[in-house]
Amino acid sequence: MDIRRLTAQDAESYRQIRAEALQLEPQAFTESSAQHQALTLETIRHRLGSDASDDNFVLGAFDGSRLVGTAGFFRRQGEKIRHRGEIWGVYIAKQYGRGLGCALLEELIRQLRSQPGLEQVALGVSTGNVAAKRLYQALGFETYGCEARALKIGDSYVDEELMVLYLRGEST
Repeated sequence: MDIRRLTAQDAESYRQIRAEALQLEPQAFTESSAQHQALTLETIRHRLGSDASDDNFVLGAFDGSRLVGTAGFFRRQGEKIRHRGEIWGVYIAKQYGRGLGCALLEELIRQLRSQPGLEQVALGVSTGNVAAKRLYQALGFETYGCEARALKIGDSYVDEELMVLYLRGEST
């Protein structure tokens, strides 16, 4: 397996795996399948290419040339909130399982720890996604809250557990 940052050249592969993720796990992501389908390939290329930076990027896990996992990151931008970041869009194709998810997130966290001034990274996980929650806890994430009805899919609601990882020592 190869884990690296995605570039504009990965746009089509990213479009495909993201569509798969949104279709198979709609309760796990804030973006809907329809929203994703409305994005042009050029928009995705731009986001992965010229918009990508240490403050905003997507890591991909590859099996040969096939993209089989993703994890996104963005850093908050205000002077008072630049010490915080968010992980989003974590998805591993079903046949690859938890081991690859752990490796992908470990690499992401390794990269985040090297960013000057970045002290903590947060994520949200659907309360029903027990396997993902266990993985995040094993990596050191702590729950700090729950957002009731964070997502609405049709007439159903999904609560999200809010988790944080302190990159520079313990919480205050």
